[in-house]
Amino acid sequence: MHKPLPLQCTSLNFRGFQFAQAMLFAIEEINNSTDLLPGISLGYKIYDACVSISRGVRVALALTNGNEVISALSEAACARPGQVQAIMGETFSSPCMAISTVIGPFHIPLISHFATCACLSDKAKYPSFLRTIPSDYYQSRALAQLVKHLGWTWVGAIRANDDYGNNGMATFIETAQQLGICLEYSVSVFRADPPDKIQKIINIIKASTSKVIVTFLSPTELYVIIQELFHHNLTGYQWVGTEAWISDSHTAAMDRHHVLNGAIGLSIPRAHVSGMREFMLDVKSLNSSSNEMFTKFWEKLFNCKFKQSQSSAVNQSECTGHEDLTGVQNSFTDMSLMPIFYNVYKGVYAVAHALHSILGCNKTCNHKVQLDSFTILQHIRNIWFKTKEGDEVYFNENGDPAAKYEIINWQPTENGIVDFVPVGLYDASLPADKQLNVHNKTIIWTQNSQQVPLSVCNEKCPPGSRKVLQKGKPVCCYDCLRCAEGEISNITDSIICVRCNPEFWSNERRDACVKKEAEFLSYEEIMGALLTVASVLGTCLTAVVAFIFFRYRQTPIVRANNSELSFLLLFSLTLCFLCSLTFIGRPSEWSCMLRHTVFGITFVLCISCVLGKTIVVLMAFRATLPGSNVMKWFGPAQQRLSVLGFTLVQVVICILWLTISPPFPFKNFKTFHDKIILECALGSAVGFWAVLGYIGLLAMLCFILAFLARKLPDNFNEAKFITFSMLIFCAVWITFIPAYVSSPGKFSVAVEIFAILASSFGLLICIFIPKCYIILLNPEKNTKKNMMGKGAPKSF
Repeated sequence: MHKPLPLQCTSLNFRGFQFAQAMLFAIEEINNSTDLLPGISLGYKIYDACVSISRGVRVALALTNGNEVISALSEAACARPGQVQAIMGETFSSPCMAISTVIGPFHIPLISHFATCACLSDKAKYPSFLRTIPSDYYQSRALAQLVKHLGWTWVGAIRANDDYGNNGMATFIETAQQLGICLEYSVSVFRADPPDKIQKIINIIKASTSKVIVTFLSPTELYVIIQELFHHNLTGYQWVGTEAWISDSHTAAMDRHHVLNGAIGLSIPRAHVSGMREFMLDVKSLNSSSNEMFTKFWEKLFNCKFKQSQSSAVNQSECTGHEDLTGVQNSFTDMSLMPIFYNVYKGVYAVAHALHSILGCNKTCNHKVQLDSFTILQHIRNIWFKTKEGDEVYFNENGDPAAKYEIINWQPTENGIVDFVPVGLYDASLPADKQLNVHNKTIIWTQNSQQVPLSVCNEKCPPGSRKVLQKGKPVCCYDCLRCAEGEISNITDSIICVRCNPEFWSNERRDACVKKEAEFLSYEEIMGALLTVASVLGTCLTAVVAFIFFRYRQTPIVRANNSELSFLLLFSLTLCFLCSLTFIGRPSEWSCMLRHTVFGITFVLCISCVLGKTIVVLMAFRATLPGSNVMKWFGPAQQRLSVLGFTLVQVVICILWLTISPPFPFKNFKTFHDKIILECALGSAVGFWAVLGYIGLLAMLCFILAFLARKLPDNFNEAKFITFSMLIFCAVWITFIPAYVSSPGKFSVAVEIFAILASSFGLLICIFIPKCYIILLNPEKNTKKNMMGKGAPKSF
């Protein structure tokens, strides 16, 4: 049964004509086949809905009810009336939704070759709808992945104000947000919109900062936008398109100002069906028809007019009916939509395979089987076959085919014609990380650029900084804040800065943690070396003094004030000088415990000796008074015991300190951000200050006693020198406390060593140097008579 296409539209649509021819080609192949539906011929009826939803619904209802639509049909009747088993079409989504809603209760399959709206996958609303083109659900997600892959996070969006545009863009926006892509604007347009609304869209684009425009538009709406953009000199945008126009040569021809050059988008994979192109371009057989439609088709195809045509134009040539398509280039001869024609072809074959299965065809078919639309629909849903080109055809539970797209790039040629170059693939059936494959190096971008356009709200935050969202703006708009000291971010666009491990610190760029330098007072540095020299010098000087005293131990000046205490004092001073060395070097457990305890005990021993000598001076002058017998109470034995007793008290304090909470090595991360201070923690602060307090107590007692003895008459009053030494000692240690507390890191250790050395030098110089002066340089005064001489008291 062959009924021609009725012409009741205002204009002839070559595209619709081509889709009808693709269906006819498939039907003729099937009818001539001995393997598929042998002995059965498929019939058809063709109607043009004229891009009208209401007309499409009316035609569908007529086909469903078996009624003829009033139109200019040929007089040739079918051999016998046949029930419509399936409807091929419609082209666009909105008509398909309306038609499927109407015929859905009748279970008549509606198979579309170009309706992509994801909403049509809802089987509750559209139970009888199937399609041979992938759903926009996959296309929208693929577009979002493509945009993300190309590094565009700040884009604009324009959609057609219909079911195709609104649903497709909604899925794109949802997926884009999941991938971290932001839309600066999203506007809708319809071909019938008034000029003021179009102008508003142009103003939005003009005010935007994004350089990429994602579209869900039909060619008609797209043409309206690009024309206005050119008139406002708004070019240089990177366009991202859908299958609706990205591979349509008619759209490329309409873009006379090359606004869309460099566009990239998704297209149905290219297809080749052997024999289809030749069939579709064979128009000579159509000339035999007397139908008015073919007269108008011929006139439009060859841009001529028949004599009998009432609309003959003066400037047009006369049609002869023998014109040849050779050299003719228009939308009819354009085969760029061959993938869509192939979709029509596959839809017809799906129906044929379903009928083949239902009728139990082998060499012949069972003509007695009663066909019903529900059974046919179920068989089509479960069909699986391969076309003669080797492509698999099947439908999923939503009536959709497998989603595969070619990524097409508009590349201008020298003659000004756009070349649709495949630059990648998208296959939804593959694992997520392998679905998208783009060959960036082969892409020509907008304005013939070889570089991928940049379309971001902000530049990426470099390592060493973090993103801070701008108030009231999308998540793609942010400020980059430099990480604080001690924090890093080693990736681009980091949302947080990570704090370094305490033993590490951030480098200058804040993009890496570097190991902190361990700082302590070492022998190698200048300060440590100078203090070491001072300690050794003090030790040597003490040894020299001890040697002099030992050499002249029988002289009156050495024997005058208990030489045994003098030698013990020199020994303790040697230990004081040497104990300062335990403060230099890397702290360890033994050095931390040794430095403070040795310091405390040796200084108490030293002060005890000085205190003993002071008491001896006082007792000696008391003994010169008539009837005094005081020296027997503070003889050499008592002096030794006093020194031992005073020292044992400090030993007990140190033992308690080491037992309860001893000093220990400690890494100080707080004083300096970029350094680790290796120091000795006190353990018990009470123990430390008890040691210092006891030393201070003995020193103050010694100072008071020496001060009281300063005016005793003699030629060589040692009490005056002890007073001077105690003044120096107390001054040093009083100033030590604030200096120690306020000095950071290794400088606090240096302050403590300086205090030890200064007080030790003070004692050594004030007590022993005057005696050495007399021994070596003024020996005539080193006599017993001179030591016992009387003189007037001197003020001090």
